[in-house]
Amino acid sequence: VGEFEVAIGGGIWVAIREETKALKKRNEEQKRQQDAQQMQLRTMKSSLTQHEILHRETIARVDRLSALPEQIVVAFFATDPATASDRRLLLDEEVREIQQKIRLSDHRDAVKLESRWALRSGDILQYMNELGPTVVHFSGHGTNQDELVLQDRNGDAAFVSLASLVGTFELFDSVRLVFFNTCHSYNQAAACTQYVDAAIGMNQEIGDTAARVFASQFYSAIGFGKSIPNAFKQAKNALMLEGIPEESTPELHLRSGIEESDLVLVKPKL
Repeated sequence: VGEFEVAIGGGIWVAIREETKALKKRNEEQKRQQDAQQMQLRTMKSSLTQHEILHRETIARVDRLSALPEQIVVAFFATDPATASDRRLLLDEEVREIQQKIRLSDHRDAVKLESRWALRSGDILQYMNELGPTVVHFSGHGTNQDELVLQDRNGDAAFVSLASLVGTFELFDSVRLVFFNTCHSYNQAAACTQYVDAAIGMNQEIGDTAARVFASQFYSAIGFGKSIPNAFKQAKNALMLEGIPEESTPELHLRSGIEESDLVLVKPKL
């Protein structure tokens, strides 16, 4: 009898151990399922949050694009005083090529090119008030002293300092881009980004042909609704495609904190 009772008791303990193992296994499986569900919920929550962020960003971008003006004005200021160099610049060819490229772009009616010639220092504020430009383009000469070369009443060279030029753009909120298609203008461009979103300048002398090719392709891309950085890259690539080894001369400077999505100038067809 004693052996029988021991056998029964041993069987009970075996059954209890097996039941305990089974219960532990069920608990572990249940915990794994709960953990998996929690992970799935976190993933779904994260996905929904990311979707909401993307949705808000998309709405914000559409709002920014919708807020763009129906038409932007590019003020093309050209100066080539007789005493500035040994030969005349072909600025009329530059403006002609820019105008032609704009006319061939998708948003040709959204970009209005206004050219002003034989620019004197006293003309700048007058034309800025008159035109209310989005883009101000200087074409002509610059010096290695960070000066812009304009002309006086006699047609001779007149030099405008970096500080006085940059200070001008503090006064005009409409300007988003300043384009110096002049030699030695990279410091001027960099300084202008205190007040404008973007500026382009040249880090050394630039040839006539390079200046024309670069500028015309830049405005072509702007006319197709591209951002300023994208248009800048296209313009540099145009120089390379033409075999003009001056693609490293232009420099693009951006205002601190500005994003490429904020640097579209032409309102797209939504």
